[in-house]
Amino acid sequence: MGTIKHLNFDIETRAIGEICKALGHPTRIQIMTLLWKRDNRTCGEIVDLIPLAQSTISKHLLELKKASLVKIKHEGKKTIYSIEVDNLKVLKKYFGNYLSTIEIPEKQKSTVLGTKHKLKGRKSHLKQYNYQFPDRRIKMAL
Repeated sequence: MGTIKHLNFDIETRAIGEICKALGHPTRIQIMTLLWKRDNRTCGEIVDLIPLAQSTISKHLLELKKASLVKIKHEGKKTIYSIEVDNLKVLKKYFGNYLSTIEIPEKQKSTVLGTKHKLKGRKSHLKQYNYQFPDRRIKMAL
């Protein structure tokens, strides 16, 4: 059995991973959208707007809470959910930095991972990055 390789990513990279993982479900994105439109909602109010069982919505809210995307406030017997803005600022900064470099040639980007193996062939300059080229023409047999 092989060993598992663990990479030590910095705190911000791990936080972005957790945020993206939490947002990786359409229901959770819908919950976040509802909270953006109007913060401070109860689980019951969210259930009224998303036609799923209360237990299902509660599980999704817990996932958002674990990723620090929502915060909880108790008012009597009610639990009030609202957006945790600070963690979203981390995501905004990350995507803002990424999107601001979108027009910069690949060779000048520090975020592009190059391959380390020797490349051979006519179009090896295209193979140095792990990308798919969707507009590439496919030769069809006649």
